[in-house]
Amino acid sequence: MILRRPRWLGRDLQLLFAGRALRSVSQSYLAVIVPLYLAHLGYGPVRIGVFFTVGALGSMSLTATVGFLADRFGRKALLVILGVLTAVCGLAFVFTQQFAILLVASGLGAIGRGGGAGSGGAFGPYAPAEQALIAEHAGDHYRTTAFSVVAVVGVIAAALGSLLATTPTLLHRATGMADVEAERGLFLLTTVLGLAMALVVLPLRESPRPVRAPGTRHHLAHSTWHVLVRLFVTNAANGLAVGMLGPIMVYWFHVRYDATSGQLGTLFFLANVVAVPTNFAAARVARRLGTVKAIVTARSTSVTLLAIMALMPNFLLAAIFFLLRTQANTLSSPMRQSYLMGVVAEDDRSTAAGLSTLPTQALSTIGPTVAGQLMEMGWLSLPLELAAVLQGVSTLLYYTFFRNILPPEEQEPPA
Repeated sequence: MILRRPRWLGRDLQLLFAGRALRSVSQSYLAVIVPLYLAHLGYGPVRIGVFFTVGALGSMSLTATVGFLADRFGRKALLVILGVLTAVCGLAFVFTQQFAILLVASGLGAIGRGGGAGSGGAFGPYAPAEQALIAEHAGDHYRTTAFSVVAVVGVIAAALGSLLATTPTLLHRATGMADVEAERGLFLLTTVLGLAMALVVLPLRESPRPVRAPGTRHHLAHSTWHVLVRLFVTNAANGLAVGMLGPIMVYWFHVRYDATSGQLGTLFFLANVVAVPTNFAAARVARRLGTVKAIVTARSTSVTLLAIMALMPNFLLAAIFFLLRTQANTLSSPMRQSYLMGVVAEDDRSTAAGLSTLPTQALSTIGPTVAGQLMEMGWLSLPLELAAVLQGVSTLLYYTFFRNILPPEEQEPPA
C-alpha cells in the first residue's frame, strides 16, 4: 500500500517542516552539549546559571523583535536571517572560549535554547514567524493537525540530534580525544545546519503583508489583546519554573547522578522517540476533549511527574519519570501553539507568538541563577520541586482564563 500525501500538506508546509527538522537536530544536541561544554571549560554552577540567564535575556529580546518585524515586513525573511545568525554564532563557539563572546553568541543564535526534550525545536526566536506561516498554509480545519505533524518531524530530528550528543563520549573512549575538542566539532555542525535552515525556506510562498501608510504603526486587534493579557499572567507563573528546568536539568542529571554526555544523549534520544506517538495523538485528543481541557490535563500530569522525578534515588528511576513527563509535556505543546494561532487575529499571529512568551522568557532569566545558587548550597533537587509548584499554579490559571474561549474549529457554526 502506497502512502499518499495528505491534501493539506502542500509544498510550503513541507519546506517549513524541513526547516524545523534541521533546527531540531541542532537544538537537540546543543541542549546537552552547551552545559557540559561550559563545565568542561571549568565553569561552576553559578557561572553556568548566569550564562543561561543572560542568554535567555538575549533570546527573549530576539523573539519579541522577530514577532513584531515578521508581521510588518514578512515572516519568511526573518526565518532566513535567523538561520544566518545561528550559523555565525555557531562559529563563535568554535573559535573562542571568551565567556563574554559566548554569552552574546548564545543569545543571538539561540545556542542551547529552543525547548527541552520532546519539544522538537518548537520554541525560541524562530517560533513567531514559523507558527504564523504554518497556520496560514494549514487553515483552521487542519491547523492543530499541522502543528502535531511538524512536532513529530521535530522530535524525530531531535532524536537524531540527541544521538549526535553522544559523539564526544564515544570519541573520547575510542581515540582519547578531549571532550572539549569533540564538542567544538558539533558547534561547527551548527554553522552548517544554520545555513541550511536559511536556504530551505527561500522558495517559500507567503501572503503579502498589509500595506500601511508611511509612519503608521501596527496596532493589535482587541481580540488579540484580550488573549495576550491572560497569557501574560499565566506565563509569568510558568516563567521562573522554565528557567529552573531547561539547560539546568542537564546539569542536574550530571551533578546528582554523575551522568555523562553519552548517558544524557541517549536519554534525550529516547525522550524524543517516545514523543513521536504522543505528538501524533495531540490533534485527536484536542478534538475529543476540547483544546483547553486537553492542554490542562496534559500539563497537570506533567507537573505531578516532575515532582516525583526530583525525589528518585538513582539515574534509572529518574530517567523513567523524565520520559513519562516528556510525553505529558509534549502532548500539550502543539495544542497550545495551534490554540493561540486560532484565537488571535490573523495579521497579529507572529506578534502574538512573540509577545505571549515574553513573561515566560523574562522570568526564566532569573531561574538558572536561582537554581544554580540552590544547587551550589547543596539543595540539588529543590529547583525541580519549586518548578513543579509554579507550573501547577500556571496550569490552574490557564484553565481559569481560557476555558470559555474557543478556537474557530470548536465554535458552533452560524445558523
